[in-house]
Amino acid sequence: MLAGVALTVLFLELALRGLTGPEYVRVRQAEYAPFTWFIGILLVPTLVAVVILVLRARAERSPELRRLAWALGLLLVALAVSLVVNGPINVEQMDWSVQAPPGDWARVRDRWQIAHAVRTVALVLAFCCVSAAALDRPLRLVRR
Repeated sequence: MLAGVALTVLFLELALRGLTGPEYVRVRQAEYAPFTWFIGILLVPTLVAVVILVLRARAERSPELRRLAWALGLLLVALAVSLVVNGPINVEQMDWSVQAPPGDWARVRDRWQIAHAVRTVALVLAFCCVSAAALDRPLRLVRR
């Protein structure tokens, strides 16, 4: 779900590139509150689940460990990009005036969008790693 939301936001942001400064600021400020908590609700359990999968694969000396470790690393990259680039820009944009955005609003928008594209790629690749690990896992039949 996290990768899907990131892809959706990426396409939304590409659509927003045609907006004027005031229009862009209005949309960003409107989406900030609901998206912030929603992403947190998705990210925390995703990280916890992948950490558990990595620990279990490590304990079992499972061949899936490498893919799961990559998935965890990619999730951490996405989190770092969020904390270092996207989050601070989100907070900054909340103080912008809709009527008079700063002169460099488009440069800030571009920086946010590039960082979001990076974290989206990381999230999609993490999803692929977890999926590949799940597909390679042998099916264990339960005996009664």
